[in-house]
Amino acid sequence: MKTTPDFTVIYQDDSIVVLNKRSGLLVAADRYDESAPRLDVAATAEFGRMFAVHRIDKDTSGCVIYARTVEAHRFLSMQFENREVEKTYHCLVHGSPLWSEQRVDARLLPDGDARHRTIIDRRNGKTAATEFRNMGKVGPYSWIEAKPLTGRTHQIRVHLASLGFSIVCDALYSGNQHPVRLSELKKKWNGDESEERPLLSRLALHARSLSVTHPTTRERMTFTAPYSKDMEATRKQLAALFGVDPFAFEAMNHSINR
Repeated sequence: MKTTPDFTVIYQDDSIVVLNKRSGLLVAADRYDESAPRLDVAATAEFGRMFAVHRIDKDTSGCVIYARTVEAHRFLSMQFENREVEKTYHCLVHGSPLWSEQRVDARLLPDGDARHRTIIDRRNGKTAATEFRNMGKVGPYSWIEAKPLTGRTHQIRVHLASLGFSIVCDALYSGNQHPVRLSELKKKWNGDESEERPLLSRLALHARSLSVTHPTTRERMTFTAPYSKDMEATRKQLAALFGVDPFAFEAMNHSINR
């Protein structure tokens, strides 16, 4: 049985490394589970010492940037702190929003309940804002683009929940771990349900791209992370069945904004 690689390399030079990580891998040390598999540890053998400048959730796949020098670490960290980094995520949610665009401004408090979840707390929470765009309905699901303007823990998941939507296979915030199965989407499916492997059975959230200013050249650069194998298979099947593709939405909006 083939295993999914921990990461693939999007970009590297003497100052930075940009990786596309698999779901289920921490970006850096975690105080709740010090023995959990980590991306920085897995990549050290190839790149040597690396400095984390941001985090994405363990169960989120996609784009992560590391600094390779102290100077690059300082420069990139300031960009994240000053909210100069543009982050774009893609996710698959249950249901169909009636809106095409939505912005959520809701203060967030991490570790706010007994399950260590982030909660909306208008008094004690930290400022948080996320912009959402509806990329299209695909049967019982919809593709959503999320641009977090701040970097709070589980921000996208909590802000989506405030709008009444949950990400597919998000057990922590929706309690719904039901996977995406082709047999439940395709009317004339002739396979054996007892042997069917789900198209997607993990959190359907992917860090699609990052735009940063390079710490050495000062060039503005955008890095894009291809979907992982399970999410790509889901995209292709849903596009074939329902005629809606997040990549087509992405390409159209890119051409409009050029």
